[in-house]
Amino acid sequence: MTGTCDGFQRGISYLRISVTDRCNLRCIYCMPPEGVELVSHDDILSFEEILLAVRAAVALGIDKIRITGGEPLVRSGVVELVSMIAAVEGVKDISMTTNGILLDKYADRLVGAGLNRVNISLDTLKYERFKEITRTGTLADTLKGLQAARAAGLTPVKINMVPMRGINDDEVIDFAQMTITSGWHVRFIELMPLNRQGEFIPSHVLHKQIESLGPLVPFFGLTGNGAARYFTLPKAKGTIGFISPVSEPFCEGCNRLRLSAAGMVYPCLFSTDGIDIRTPLRKGVNVDAVKKLLAAAIAAKPKKHLLSEGGTVDTKMSSIGG
Repeated sequence: MTGTCDGFQRGISYLRISVTDRCNLRCIYCMPPEGVELVSHDDILSFEEILLAVRAAVALGIDKIRITGGEPLVRSGVVELVSMIAAVEGVKDISMTTNGILLDKYADRLVGAGLNRVNISLDTLKYERFKEITRTGTLADTLKGLQAARAAGLTPVKINMVPMRGINDDEVIDFAQMTITSGWHVRFIELMPLNRQGEFIPSHVLHKQIESLGPLVPFFGLTGNGAARYFTLPKAKGTIGFISPVSEPFCEGCNRLRLSAAGMVYPCLFSTDGIDIRTPLRKGVNVDAVKKLLAAAIAAKPKKHLLSEGGTVDTKMSSIGG
């Protein structure tokens, strides 16, 4: 166990940092067509403020950092931020979640800055459907980003696919076959009830469907931070992961905090209340003061999230980082 323990003896070793609430897509399960009300540029944490938060987190034993958005690659200078974080002694792993649209441009530079891995969101392999789901995107750009990430060494490259009943669930087998034909690591993430479009499909239904290709054998050798359960199909070089926050909550193993682009620290993705670190940072507090605020967020981590009890929430995924 690493990191500071919360009230339920869970070691907190992982900080997800949303660097922007802006995105170059408008995915149907994340945003309305018109987008969401954006935080002003002045209210977004600066790189120096983020870096101080990272140093405070490391002082608490957190050693894994994930950069998220919105879409993190639309934030100007994000490669520089990765380099700054990589230089912090005690940070062992830096990863990023992206839609891949800009990865063809940035992959090599991100590796040079110290990024270790990427997860790429991709919900369909069909060009017209991609436009329907993302409203503004082009599948070819994400596919180029996938190839660029692999070529640059941002491995293992993980594909995050959100199956939605009646929208893209007919492609589950196609994605699973990619683990055999192309060696990709595909993760199926249950759609969360965040007042957006689409109907979630329980992971056990997908598991049974994929077993039409062969038995799914548990796999424990893939780098990750605890949320996914991994399997392999016969003759597959890639893996299949299931992330099941609705049907099989993994709260008992949660090891993370979340820092929003506007400087709020949330102990849970579905927390309605966070701890403001932006205001103290702009008053000139030091690392020790921010460390105390992060420790308070760790102490406030709930035993379970609301969805595990059948509740619903209206989390803005674009500002807290999914």
